Amino acid sequence: MIEAARSRQTGVAPRLREIFKSTKTFFRRKPLGAIGGTIIFGMVLVAIFAPIVTFYEPTRTSFGNDLQSPSLTHWMGTDTWGRDVWTRIAYGARISLYVGLLSVATGSLGGAFVGLVSAYYGGKLDAVIQRIMDSMMAIPTLILALAIMSALGQSLNNVVLAIAIPQIPRANRVVRSQALAVKESEYVLAARAIGSSDMRVILQHVMPQCVAPWLIIATAGLGTAIIAESGLSFLGLGVPEPTPSWGSMLTGRVRNYYAVAPWLAIWPGLAISVAVYGFNLFGDALRDVLDPRLRGT
Repeated sequence: MIEAARSRQTGVAPRLREIFKSTKTFFRRKPLGAIGGTIIFGMVLVAIFAPIVTFYEPTRTSFGNDLQSPSLTHWMGTDTWGRDVWTRIAYGARISLYVGLLSVATGSLGGAFVGLVSAYYGGKLDAVIQRIMDSMMAIPTLILALAIMSALGQSLNNVVLAIAIPQIPRANRVVRSQALAVKESEYVLAARAIGSSDMRVILQHVMPQCVAPWLIIATAGLGTAIIAESGLSFLGLGVPEPTPSWGSMLTGRVRNYYAVAPWLAIWPGLAISVAVYGFNLFGDALRDVLDPRLRGT
């Protein structure tokens, strides 16, 4: 047992060194991607440690402290209800990450599975599925999300669903195009020739070759998901008050005070912009690294 424990410990160290070396190489080759990764990492840290890096409750109102300008007491000022803006931005990062990660994971995984099945079986099934995907892609993401939220009503999980559904056709297109090429490979044909089931061929031979393009489209979709969540909250159909959300911080009676309290628009807007910018930079760098046609650039 002692020797097994030692072997596991000695096996962990080389892996950590390899991960560190790969990360260092990525930072050196893709400095913009490194900036994006740093922004994402910082956003995750703020979301996780929000109770530590803030000093107020995100939903507690204080009418005697409403519309205070930025100061040592309130770094980013207070809103019309006397709530600390920095606190609500820190807790709002949790909402953005939760909605972004869960909606993209759900939508892109669903779209990837549909794309794999559609490409593998082809024929009439492929034609029907792709016409449905074309119809969904014809509707802008925010418009489709608005329609879904209008039908389902306001709640955090409904926001996730409303943003996940428009992600399906985009992931479907990317994975399907890759799967169409992979399914004609010799090792796939050999697996089918020896009697492997369709599901075994799809999961063990076709799907692994589609992970890289799927990962790229999923990372790129995170920025779109954050914008969509903010847009829904801004329009009053997203995360309901008093839950802190970057989009909801820009709407309601707040819009009447932009002239006298510009920090009410500046800080939430800057948080949305920086987060989307970080995900876009990291997604572009990830595409360059994982796409064989771009590895030399």
